[in-house]
Amino acid sequence: MRYGDAVALTDLPLDDLRTFRPDVAEPEDFDAFWERTLSESRALRTPSTLVPAETPIDQLIVEDLTFSGFGGEPIRAWVTRPKDGAPRAAVVQFIGYGGGRGQAGEQLQWAAAGYVHVLMDTRGQGAGWGSGGDTPDPHGSAGATPGYMTRGIESPDTYYYRRVFTDAVLAVDAVRELPFVDSSRIAVTGGSQGGGISLAAAALHPDVSAVMPDVPFLCHFRRSVERTPVLPFPEIARYLSVRRTEVDNVFHTLSYFDGVNFARRITVPALFSVALMDDVVLPSSVFAAFNHLAASDAEIEVYPFNGHEGGQTVQWLRQTAWLAARF
Repeated sequence: MRYGDAVALTDLPLDDLRTFRPDVAEPEDFDAFWERTLSESRALRTPSTLVPAETPIDQLIVEDLTFSGFGGEPIRAWVTRPKDGAPRAAVVQFIGYGGGRGQAGEQLQWAAAGYVHVLMDTRGQGAGWGSGGDTPDPHGSAGATPGYMTRGIESPDTYYYRRVFTDAVLAVDAVRELPFVDSSRIAVTGGSQGGGISLAAAALHPDVSAVMPDVPFLCHFRRSVERTPVLPFPEIARYLSVRRTEVDNVFHTLSYFDGVNFARRITVPALFSVALMDDVVLPSSVFAAFNHLAASDAEIEVYPFNGHEGGQTVQWLRQTAWLAARF
């Protein structure tokens, strides 16, 4: 940790971060890869189901959504909304690394603020923190380090986040079809891993209207793997310390999933957040994505003395005001 300009930093000074726009490798077939991936899974889609959740909450409607994700596989989500049933703007939220959707009614803020809130489970996760998840990932993997970062990393076709990002895009498909959602007003959001997933969803789905990633993970993989001291990025470094001849191939795979490459394709309004004392997601990786946005309406909230927790409720209040001005 270093100190400069009276601000405690884990990375570059803020003035340098604001102009940090590095070259990040992008495969020539990036768009074709994602078009093929999404079309293959959409061809296998089955109808969504929505049933009442078991919960003592009776001032909001809480429902259990199952929709068709990657490969037609079932993905779970909680839908929480006001009771009037009128078409409303939706906020689709993705979850941080290792967490699951938790218990029904565990997250009420967005619905209490008048939105349809959809909290997507992350396949194969939900045993690291929180109250658990309900969506398996029925895919094997070659040798990998503990965690999710190196599962299937030998190829873009088998990499774990290909499935997760596809789930996220197809979650937006499912949300658009809900009769109580105004499909012209769908925002995506999430913190850490959820922020990285939201960048992919906003880049890949034309009906996302706004994106709000908090301290987004999965950006500028090369810099992050080489410099980040705290897990999960070191999972990849550990893998490469054993698979010494696979460095070029691994980073080629990761280039299909880099938040910087997704940011280049995002044209909708964007509100980011970053924490300058973050040693899990380096501020430079967040600014690398933010500074490559194609959006003309883009803001970033900076928390100089916070770590990976970021702005928490303060940032949520910032999001509600920002989103209300656009929706």
